[in-house]
Amino acid sequence: MCDEHSLNDMAEHVSRRRLGTLAIGAGFAAALPRAANAVEVKETDVVVKTPDGEAEAHFVYPASGKAPAVLVWPDAFGLRPAFKQMGKRLAESGYAVFTPNPYYRAAKVPALPAGLDFQKPEDRAQIMKLMSGLSPTTQVTDAKAFVAYLDSRTDVVDTSRKMGTTGYCMGGPFTMRTAAEFPNRVGAAGSFHGGGLVTDKPDSPHLLVAKMKAQYLFCIAENDDKQQPDAKTVLRETFDKAKLKAEIEVYPALHGWCPPDAAVYKQAEAERAWARLLATFQSGLA
Repeated sequence: MCDEHSLNDMAEHVSRRRLGTLAIGAGFAAALPRAANAVEVKETDVVVKTPDGEAEAHFVYPASGKAPAVLVWPDAFGLRPAFKQMGKRLAESGYAVFTPNPYYRAAKVPALPAGLDFQKPEDRAQIMKLMSGLSPTTQVTDAKAFVAYLDSRTDVVDTSRKMGTTGYCMGGPFTMRTAAEFPNRVGAAGSFHGGGLVTDKPDSPHLLVAKMKAQYLFCIAENDDKQQPDAKTVLRETFDKAKLKAEIEVYPALHGWCPPDAAVYKQAEAERAWARLLATFQSGLA
């Protein structure tokens, strides 16, 4: 789960490994390999108007032709260089990739300072405060605005093809609400160490699966699975009932392992998850 429990667990893991401060978004990111068939891309920072304000975002797309759109929902640390790097890599595989600042209502980029230390309660409090300003309602409001922006970019977005969405940490549920809100638009989605996918509340994301038409990839962290071992089973049963394709796997990695600037980044498993995402998009974004 992407909550204070997970943040504490990550901090303890890093302390055990004697790595000291767990700094996320501090400007350092592991170098991501470039695909052999990578296309040239263009990238720009954009601002999208929503009913609640103006959202900053990073937009990167192939330099020529049109491509299917992908909406990326960042983790709890928000839009930062690592997510721009990931967006660019995805665009090099032939997608028009939009990554917003999820905290635009409260703060501009960078919404969180570099080098946060999770072993400090005041640093954890900064993250939780921003996260508390987001809700199922804000997620749908933002999804509507961002999908509308992407569909307006007919110069680079191929709207004749389905679009995709990905989410990391807190962004996992965002993808499910996006897919449910736009069932005829979203054809494939991926959740990486997503938190709060299955809850006992009436607005639990898994209850929206019946409204979706997207195929899914769920890459679950091993410590999240230990905390909520029944979540993967509920997801499996829910997607099977909806007759939707879903790849659901627990990875031998800790919550937060995919972004290359995370202290718990696990390259081999991050690359495996990335490969499965590309396969999911190739299959679902026809």
